Amino acid sequence: MKQLRNNVIRAGLGALYFSGAHHLLRPLLSGVGAIFMLHHVRPARERVFQPNRHLEVTPDFLRATLRHLRAREIDIVSMDELHERLVQGRFDRRIAAFTLDDGYRDNWEHALPVLREFDAPATIYVASDFAEGTGRLWWAALEAVIAKAEQVDVRIGHSASRLDASTPAAKQAAFDRLHDWLRALPGEHDLKREIEALCAAHGIDMEALCRSLCLSWDEVKRLAADPLVTIGAHTVSHCNLAKQSEEIAAQEMAVSRVRIENALERPVLHLAYPYGDREAAGRREFALAASAGFKTAVTTRPGMLFAGNAGHMTALPRVSLNGNYQDARILPVLTSGAATAMWNGFRRFAAA
Repeated sequence: MKQLRNNVIRAGLGALYFSGAHHLLRPLLSGVGAIFMLHHVRPARERVFQPNRHLEVTPDFLRATLRHLRAREIDIVSMDELHERLVQGRFDRRIAAFTLDDGYRDNWEHALPVLREFDAPATIYVASDFAEGTGRLWWAALEAVIAKAEQVDVRIGHSASRLDASTPAAKQAAFDRLHDWLRALPGEHDLKREIEALCAAHGIDMEALCRSLCLSWDEVKRLAADPLVTIGAHTVSHCNLAKQSEEIAAQEMAVSRVRIENALERPVLHLAYPYGDREAAGRREFALAASAGFKTAVTTRPGMLFAGNAGHMTALPRVSLNGNYQDARILPVLTSGAATAMWNGFRRFAAA
């Protein structure tokens, strides 16, 4: 099903490009700019089984994106400047901001050198447990489990299941089923219990995985010293905030901010909601982020920026640079706003 969805999206992007429709739609749909969303930036991996491929782009694709924006004379700005221009209604030039979620080490190793080539600012949102080396990157752990296994025994609900993982196609099917099941569990303690059981059964050390993938506090400090980099908050544990009580959700935001500010000795004013879709961040979370003092908070809801977003600074949409669609030809489609407008039923923005 997910492969079918990817194929449909790819076909839609291709149709917009080859028809030239994005040129006609750009004046209506491109808004005042966009916030681009990334996670990993690293060289392409050769392995066939890469279920989290959508979370990574190559340095060359990031470079192509930056080159495209510079060629269109779009200003690449920090989240502070983006906030300022939206508040002031200063839209004489279109803007773009780059954001990277989770705090991966490859942001420093591979993204920052490319950003420096184009003098392009970026905000890196750090989950404080990840910087501590104790976080649960359960989606990466699940990939590691299935990559290693020939079969996976798991109890889903009241039924024991044995999932085939002997071929790349079987591994992908097993990953999709388990990923959707884990995301749908009612609470973080349920997810923790199940992913820890899977890791224990297949010899995957989640803390070691976290330490290998994520920036340590010392590395976050060194990265924050670069004038192009802003460090933002991404909660403490990377939990689904909408599934937490209001008290816990507020603590996840506030404690993460305090931890990062203590480490960096500077204010942390920008937040990214973990997962960030409608099932993970809504009106309550937007209000909590504002109450916690964040100037901006970004979702994963697709969309361009319009003047009206100035009234919804803690519900900002983004445009995903998705590893499944690393084709420079789609960049004019993405910056035209045509793709996100179609996704959103041609609503300019939706903050609810």
